[in-house]
Amino acid sequence: MNPLLVSHFTATSCLGRGLDAMLDALRERRSGLAPCDFERADLDTWIGAVQDVDAVDIRADLAAYACRNHRLAQLGLEQDGFAERVHAAVARYGADRVGVFVGTSTSGILETENAYRERDRETGLLHPGFDYARTHNPYALAAFVRDYFGARGPATAISSACSSSAKVFGSARRMIEAGLIDAAVVGGVDSLCLTTLYGFNSLELLSRQPCRPFDVARDGISIGEAAAFALLERLPAQADTLPGDAILLLGIGESSDAHHMSSPHPEGLGARAALEQALASAGLAPDEIDYINLHGTATPSNDASESRAVGALFGSTPCSSTKGATGHTLGAAGALEAIAAALALRHGFVPAGVNTQVVDHALGLDYALTNRDADVRAALSNSFGFGGTNCSLLLGRADFALSRKNGAAKNEVQS
Repeated sequence: MNPLLVSHFTATSCLGRGLDAMLDALRERRSGLAPCDFERADLDTWIGAVQDVDAVDIRADLAAYACRNHRLAQLGLEQDGFAERVHAAVARYGADRVGVFVGTSTSGILETENAYRERDRETGLLHPGFDYARTHNPYALAAFVRDYFGARGPATAISSACSSSAKVFGSARRMIEAGLIDAAVVGGVDSLCLTTLYGFNSLELLSRQPCRPFDVARDGISIGEAAAFALLERLPAQADTLPGDAILLLGIGESSDAHHMSSPHPEGLGARAALEQALASAGLAPDEIDYINLHGTATPSNDASESRAVGALFGSTPCSSTKGATGHTLGAAGALEAIAAALALRHGFVPAGVNTQVVDHALGLDYALTNRDADVRAALSNSFGFGGTNCSLLLGRADFALSRKNGAAKNEVQS
């Protein structure tokens, strides 16, 4: 595939608002998880809640979209100058040449939970102010972001469980390569709700302590929430003038193994297919990858399955899961963790897996328990969802990718 420029990105999670907060937390090996205090959730577990989401005032012209998920989305869009960069792209390319591709798992389902709780006791009718189409509907997030920027290009929402906001990078790439758009807002938002918390509790997947990915005693996940976005653009004609630390999307791998509704393939076959495709689309070999951000949910079966997929292709490539810091943000996880990989590329370090005490060495991975300074030139970010919906994103620094491309072109001329 032709590389795309990840010209700007931002992330808001329980680690804080914006990239500086996220980078500081990763540098300090600090987790944002805390005992569950979500309203009406009587559960012995830990969550990654974003502070003061409900205090966000939805922009007046977007009031019809008001719900926790869109408050979190707006909060995320307004960090790191991201909104200003997107507005500039809309002005530069034209509104109809900027697309919106976002992932979410439950969208604004909390609004529906509240609507049913407050329905008329005699008639059973929902409150007349309840607007399903612009709150709970999964496409509502795409419509909100599109209207926020006044973009008029293609817009879609993907809900493929935990791979949702990774797969949107693939959707955007296809639209750009087809010549339909020149730039795309990609990302994901998922917010805390009772459906998610009690749903994973019913599956017996929630840990009673902060999650410990790849730990020998790992026993389940911690649910989090997040809003993470990136702006994808075509490479400029003079790509060699890009800063060396500019981030490029080099490869994407997607697969759907449909092994089971909720359990991963025990040998990680679908995950491996996504990894192989990401490498092939980028034209890179496994030994050229310097860091892997693992899906790493901290359930016994998921981590074991992923380790088999990764181990089959990579040797001692450093890896870690950042879910011990952020919790599992479900539909937002793909974008959030791609940004963690981007920070590793830009700032030259391998982030440690927070909360993990004793690595399960039976899994055979070089799992980082402490931060490592490293020349990270190319990094993979894995997102594997329920139903075997898998996606791996391959990001790289511009100086690495362009020098490699120029070297290949020179060798071709000489031959």
